[in-house]
Amino acid sequence: MMTGFTFNTQAQSSDAGVKIGYVNPQSILASMPEMKAVQQRIQNFTAKKQQELSQKEATFQQEVMAYQQKAGVISADAKQKEEERLGQLQNELLQAQQTAESELQQRRNELVGPLLQQIGNAIDKVSKEMGLSYVLNTTTSSGDMIILYASPDYQAKYDITQKVMEELGMFN
Repeated sequence: MMTGFTFNTQAQSSDAGVKIGYVNPQSILASMPEMKAVQQRIQNFTAKKQQELSQKEATFQQEVMAYQQKAGVISADAKQKEEERLGQLQNELLQAQQTAESELQQRRNELVGPLLQQIGNAIDKVSKEMGLSYVLNTTTSSGDMIILYASPDYQAKYDITQKVMEELGMFN
């Protein structure tokens, strides 16, 4: 005996109940009062790392110049050992640069992360209050536009950037 199943595969109206809002979190982040202090801390950290790297670079350059001055009078064996040592110093300098970049990114994430979390929480709250199904970011992290056009009426109704800023207390 064969049992038959019937599935209703007709899609319900895709417009029914779906509300799509959008937000520009980068402009919110840039407008947050805390960002001045965060940017200053990042600049200070960057300056410190740049100074450390500059010192290492200067030391390396001095070592290279010293080698070049004595290269004509030292033995081939000593020359090879010195070149290996300089190669190692250069690798250490490159590693220090990569480490500094990684530390800077980590520091930026530590400082900006909590602010992004606040923005995310505010977006969630505003979205729920407005009954939005989706919220899109208006731009990529590099600043390229994602939403190329929204009618003025749609913007007035579904651009939640200002509402999120109000939720964060930025206009109080």
